Amino acid sequence: MTRVAAAVLMLAAWSCPAISAQPAAFAWPDGRKAAVSLAYDDALDSQLDIAIPALDRHGFKGSFYLTLSADTVRTRMSDWRAAARNGHELGNHSLFHQCAASKPGREWVTPQRDLDAMTAPQMQDQVRLASTMLQAIDGATTRTFTVPCGDTAAGDGDYVVALADDFVAIKVMGGAVVPDMQTLDVHAVPVEAPVGVDGDALIALVEDAARRGTMVNLTFHGIGAEHLAVSREAHAQLLEHLAASPEIYWTATFRDIMTWVRARAAPPAPRPAAVSP
Repeated sequence: MTRVAAAVLMLAAWSCPAISAQPAAFAWPDGRKAAVSLAYDDALDSQLDIAIPALDRHGFKGSFYLTLSADTVRTRMSDWRAAARNGHELGNHSLFHQCAASKPGREWVTPQRDLDAMTAPQMQDQVRLASTMLQAIDGATTRTFTVPCGDTAAGDGDYVVALADDFVAIKVMGGAVVPDMQTLDVHAVPVEAPVGVDGDALIALVEDAARRGTMVNLTFHGIGAEHLAVSREAHAQLLEHLAASPEIYWTATFRDIMTWVRARAAPPAPRPAAVSP
């Protein structure tokens, strides 16, 4: 090889660092390019009335994170049970949706639901009780958890870390698209809560996950109504896009996706054998 050719190759390597740093491809079911988790927080009426019928029309299964003190859990228990029987996931979103009142824009947090005033053991007890109550609703013995507001710190420290063994996976705020499946922490899976965006913006997120070969985690609240809403039209546009490309997107519950991910995680490296003195 001439010096000029060698220099050209070196320059190409320096100018395209992303090629050598590209994460290894992750194997999704049936060769699909990305996993899509459609989740819904806070147990809202619009989720039962709009989101679930829309999902059912396309044969999709969503993950519904119930705040167990929500009025709809009490008044529409039969509807949540029916959703679970139909294959939708009922996830844990705590008993009372405690968030840190000390953070900016948290004037809506009431004193009795202020995470800053709770201890980590108190929150752990409440989250575990919420799982017991959910089991009474749907009979499931495996569960996932979405941390309310993404706030992991109670008044005396992190309350979520000790709950790792209770859940298949745990979601915290941090962005919709997972950058690298190989380095994903299943107990700190990033998620985004879209608010007021259109269908094109939602589609752009799932397309980004397909380009990366990873997964996208979207957590909605109100669908066409209630708080932190997206329009029913934007939601419908996203579902239609996913339904049109089943060979690209695996749209499934967060529990099913993370069960698949955990089953394919690299086993821990073996410890070196003890050496006799």
